[in-house]
Amino acid sequence: MSFSALIQTVVVSLNYLKDIVYIAAVNQMHLPLCKLFLNHGKHILCEKPLALNENECRQIVDMAKEKGVFFMEGWWSRFFPAAAKLRELITERAIGEVRFMQCAMGFLTDFKDRLKKKEFGGGILLDNGIYPLSLALMVFGQRPVSCSGSGFLADSGVDETCMISMLFPNKAAASLSLSMVVALPNEVNIQGTRGHIKIPTPFWVPTKLEVTTQSDVESPFKVKEKTETLEFPLPVSDLPQNYPHAVGMSYEAEAVRQCITRGDKECSLVRHEDSLYMAALLEKLRHDLGYVLEGDAI
Repeated sequence: MSFSALIQTVVVSLNYLKDIVYIAAVNQMHLPLCKLFLNHGKHILCEKPLALNENECRQIVDMAKEKGVFFMEGWWSRFFPAAAKLRELITERAIGEVRFMQCAMGFLTDFKDRLKKKEFGGGILLDNGIYPLSLALMVFGQRPVSCSGSGFLADSGVDETCMISMLFPNKAAASLSLSMVVALPNEVNIQGTRGHIKIPTPFWVPTKLEVTTQSDVESPFKVKEKTETLEFPLPVSDLPQNYPHAVGMSYEAEAVRQCITRGDKECSLVRHEDSLYMAALLEKLRHDLGYVLEGDAI
């Protein structure tokens, strides 16, 4: 029996798939699997990246709307209590007007062969680019007026190092670094006009915020600062985990459950239009580096 035939048998025969399907296959399988389950009328939570390019992403989103089911791309970091607190602090201008964000995310990935193959939709942008990019979009609350990438490709043609520069309408900026050949700090620093916020490693599993507020700023060398550390421990679970801190996915799962219970077709924290924009952004950045995949808009 073929893989597709096997999955179709599972879809129509097992009652435990009646609520929602979680797709966590390798990147190039997201499009066919999403289409398969959507054709069977299933709600879907699909791991990032939703697809390899904007064209594939639009096919999935349009099909989800046509079928009238709940559909969301899995940006799990946005659902942590620490992320909710960060949004609150920014809205309340706890550190003044946010003007700059810096992030460095990198790993030694010799053990992940799939990241080095174009046929698997490999490369550091498609694998991890959504983490710093989605955070920057959340922090600044708007889309950039410009976003450009530079870096290096591996011998296989996928991107292995990427530097991203983002400029926003309110004269704010973000500098993002990604690598799969060196280990980087994996933390985020957000600078405002009256303080700064640090999200320690691993920033994509936020459980702590270090909030520094400034007062009596007489000069760059005379600043009164007060730092408060806010902690948000992960839920306790005795279940085995295949991924470090995977219990944090329960926040995303609960949000999805609530959406389905209400009859929502998308989640306000990760809308369909957010996924479409992210797909276009990642495709543009790949092209900046010279990494082109079949089906890209060239």
